[in-house]
Parts: sequence; structure tokens; C-alpha cells
Amino acid sequence: MNTGKVTLVGAGPGDPELLTLKALKAIQSASLLLVDDLVSREVVDHAPKTARVVYVGKRGGCKSTPQAFIEKLMLMAAREGESVVRLKGGDPFIFGRGGEEVEHLRAAGIEVEVVNGITSGLAAVTSLGVPLTHRDHAQGVVFLTGHARSGADAPDWKALAAAARDAHLTLVIYMGVRSAGRIQRELLAGLPPQTPVAIVQRASMPDQRHAVTTLGHLAETIASEGLASPSVIVVGDVVRGVAAAAAARVRAA
Repeated sequence: MNTGKVTLVGAGPGDPELLTLKALKAIQSASLLLVDDLVSREVVDHAPKTARVVYVGKRGGCKSTPQAFIEKLMLMAAREGESVVRLKGGDPFIFGRGGEEVEHLRAAGIEVEVVNGITSGLAAVTSLGVPLTHRDHAQGVVFLTGHARSGADAPDWKALAAAARDAHLTLVIYMGVRSAGRIQRELLAGLPPQTPVAIVQRASMPDQRHAVTTLGHLAETIASEGLASPSVIVVGDVVRGVAAAAAARVRAA
């Protein structure tokens, strides 16, 4: 049997220019691409014209292709000798179910490679001109999901708030827009209401939108600005630099 290979490729946050060279080479050598919903058309356009492209949408809160079906497709194609690329938004190993897919394929004896991509949490703050860590404001960063798997325990937001306060951490929350009210209430148990917050929708894309507010007005701001998924919520003192970064861009122009 001519067994193929599966490569999990991080397509980045959307901007095709943020693809890594290794990701580009993998896409260009694929015979089958299984593409997530948030991957931009410009990224998929790098695939060979002979490649089959199958969209297997995965987006929180929306109707999605069952994970078991995606894993079955990858397994079948690899066993038929295909060069399979599982193309994921952001990074496969940051809330991309990459770990589950690697375990499933390796257990079946399929060779798997993972190509990292720029995660949207990083691209979001970079687009606003501020860092995730800063020696004066943030000694570390925590990536979290606001959309826990059905039946799984949600993050302990109160404990995370205390840790962020005491250890000077930036919190980066993926898939948190729908749960913003609950997240806000629980974070306020350990963080002051004036804590700076940024919400960035469709980071790195031409239609990116964002709002800067405070933790005390998080849910209110999301509603008033009409921000929706896919968005990243960034909580911490590094957000204070957004106004200064914007002013510097204006002066440079």
C-alpha cells in the first residue's frame, strides 16, 4: 500500500502575506486540501490547480463539519497515497484541534507533520501597534478559550483574574464574544473595572474592526459596536499603548 502523508498547516490569521514559507510549500505540494472556514481564499489560491479542495467549516457557534468525519477523510485519503494538507486558521496547536487530529492519525499509523502558523491572538494586538508582553506592563501572556467543549469545565475566570493581576499577565481570549457578559463578571472578581481591553474582529484582514474599552464596559462595548465572531479579546495593561500607537501612525502620515 502506498501510504500518503498528512500535514496540518497553520494558515495564519487571514492575511496571505503572513503565511510561512514552509506552509506555502506544503500547500503547493498538496493533492488534497481540507480547508477550515476561516482560511482566506487568497491562501487557498496557492494550491495546485490539480489539487482537490474540500471545505470542512469549523467555527464556534455555527454549524460545522463533525470532527470525526474530518478525521475519517484524512485517514482514507492518506491510505490512498494522497498528500493531504489540513489547512487551519491561525496555528493548528492553538485551539485548532490539531492535537486531537495528530493523535488519531498517528494511532492509525499515518505519518503526520505540523507546520505552525501565526495565531490570531498575536496578529490582533500587533495590528493595533502594541505587544503582548512588555517589561514594564506584562510579564507573560495566557491564551484562553471562551468556548469550552460541551461537557468540559470552563476556565476558572476568577482564578485567572487574580493571576493576571498578581503576576502582571495579558489575557488573550479566543471565541469569547458570545460569553463576554459572563467572562466580564467573573474577571471583575479579581481585576479592576478600569483594566484596559481591546476587542479585535477578523484580525489582519482588510475588513478588520476593533474597539478599545475597559473591563467594566466589555459586554456593553461589544454590543454597541456590533462586534462578532471571529474576534479576539485582549485584557491587560499592554492595551494602554493602543492610543499612543495610533497617534504615532497619524504623525508619521
